[in-house]
Amino acid sequence: MENNYGADQIQILEGLEAVRKRPGMYIGSTSSKGLHHLVYEIVDNSVDEALAGYCTEIDVQINADNSITVTDNGRGIPVGINAKSGLPAVQVVFTILHAGGKFGGGGYKVSGGLHGVGASVVNALSEWLEVRVCRDGSIYEQRYERGKVMYPLKIVGSCDPEKTGTKVTFLPDKEIFEDTVYDFDVLKNRLREMAFLTKGIKIILRDDREDKKEKVFHYEGGIKEFVQYLNRSKTPLYENVIYCEGTVNNISVEVAFQHNDDYNESIYSFVNNINTPEGGMHLTGFRNAITKTFNDYARSNKLLKDSEQNLTGEDIREGLTAIVSVKIENPQFEGQTKQKLGNSEARGAVDNVVTEQLTYFLEQNPTVAKMICEKSLLAQRAREAARKARDLTRRKTALESMSLPGKLADCSDKDPKNCEIFIVEGDSAGGSAKSARSRATQAILPLRGKILNVEKARLDRILGNAEIKAMITAFGTGIHEDFDISRLRYHKIIIMTDADVDGAHIRILLLTFFYKYMRPLIDAGYVYVACPPIFGIKVRNKIHYVYPNGRQPEDEILRDTIQSLGLNPDDNDEDGKAKDGKITKKRKGYTVQRYKGLGEMDPKQLASTTMDPKTRILQRVSIEDAVVADRAVRELMGSEVGYRREYIEKHAHDARFLDA
Repeated sequence: MENNYGADQIQILEGLEAVRKRPGMYIGSTSSKGLHHLVYEIVDNSVDEALAGYCTEIDVQINADNSITVTDNGRGIPVGINAKSGLPAVQVVFTILHAGGKFGGGGYKVSGGLHGVGASVVNALSEWLEVRVCRDGSIYEQRYERGKVMYPLKIVGSCDPEKTGTKVTFLPDKEIFEDTVYDFDVLKNRLREMAFLTKGIKIILRDDREDKKEKVFHYEGGIKEFVQYLNRSKTPLYENVIYCEGTVNNISVEVAFQHNDDYNESIYSFVNNINTPEGGMHLTGFRNAITKTFNDYARSNKLLKDSEQNLTGEDIREGLTAIVSVKIENPQFEGQTKQKLGNSEARGAVDNVVTEQLTYFLEQNPTVAKMICEKSLLAQRAREAARKARDLTRRKTALESMSLPGKLADCSDKDPKNCEIFIVEGDSAGGSAKSARSRATQAILPLRGKILNVEKARLDRILGNAEIKAMITAFGTGIHEDFDISRLRYHKIIIMTDADVDGAHIRILLLTFFYKYMRPLIDAGYVYVACPPIFGIKVRNKIHYVYPNGRQPEDEILRDTIQSLGLNPDDNDEDGKAKDGKITKKRKGYTVQRYKGLGEMDPKQLASTTMDPKTRILQRVSIEDAVVADRAVRELMGSEVGYRREYIEKHAHDARFLDA
């Protein structure tokens, strides 16, 4: 083998070639998530203009050809010649990486697009991009194709000297992206969030494709309205949202919160409009402030006796919905993905603002203060009950003899990396699964009936549920504040339920439990959903299995499969019932069987279709947008029926397996 690795093998990628070569390094992925990210990058630039006080309206349009147009009424990207490059500034912004007004040049005090790669990366990953700038009474235009300049910046018209702004239109490159069709709802959720976080800005989203749609987002109340929006499926404990605002050491702090009748907290933190799902120093500052302030108030007003313990932060935050938003000049994020803020000065700034203004609010509103303290005291008592219940479910060490759940058929391998556990619906499916498994690496835990909906219950009640206790003990991680992912006994937790409505319901209840109380399992990629076949087509002595794909109705998938086998799906059929109750359709030359339950398959079939790593299909559970996911869980699994009804009416046309 020749060893040709020398100096000439070191490649230098010119201009935007690097982006096209490794797009995932710049936008995360080339999936739908990356596609929508292109829009956010351009919109972020307009939002930065708004944060600087120069832009009041942003218009985002999905055009008929799936191109995107973003128009704002900001100052317009500068068109003069940049001294360093000798090129017009607008060309520099769209063709040179790490160029922009966000690197200490005085263009922006705070900005969301901190990496400085936004506009140029969008240009590099588009078939074409056109930019129009209104400045100084002229309209300037330039076009690029796959990042390359098609003609120099030119004046194409005149405008009112008072009118300024930027218009960017781009078409994502089909050579780069797996899918180039934009989802209106995905853009809607993100743009709504941006409008909430930027008080007073008006963002219009238009869809110019077949189903013409338009949404306008304009919130004068900013994050106060954001909290009201998030709480709309709950019953607030008091009417007005508590709002704190201030600036400490050039850090602008905005906090809004309101308690509701729920048991779970929902706190979202942002830095320069960037969501920080892992929190950071600003969130720590907020938590410290409310814990200290409420305890001081409860002590001084004799709501807490001298002999009683202080309220914990967790007690006070029960049923709390909060938005913590800071604007900071030089944010330091932990990690490349900006998930956590590291600036220690942000903690002090948020703590000071919230402590001072919340103390004043509580003194002025004693009724509200008393309601919050009483709810916190109830939470404290429930927490104590939960602690006792948790002690029973906690996985003991070898010295403390606590056996695994009796229903669990454990595997013999003790290395978690090799082990997987199937959570199975019912004892009959559990029996088939136990016979079908590989005893070395596959454990089976059958659950009886539907587990508790954890969105509607406190932790003490949740821990009293036998099926939930069995899962916690089997996993070995503990739960809630005792949760430790390093103790996890299986690196694949597979939900395996029937392909019917009940099976889907059980799956959702389990996912809700994992999301609310064992979220790190999902974030680490340990939670999966098994995909059993929905049909078996028997031709002579061979069975061909048909799996759902999430895109087509089941009848359509069945027809396509029958045709691919060279058979006629339109042959006359007659319904028949086998002795064991399996539903079958007998046709000329073949028989179709609909599998509604896992128990309908013998162990060998179950192993080959659903459990064998070589042949099975698994779906990994992941969370793309934490805010959207949280809202979906709260609204669809909460007490308010109206949201479920609205969701069902909206998505009824997507329903599958209605005969199941």
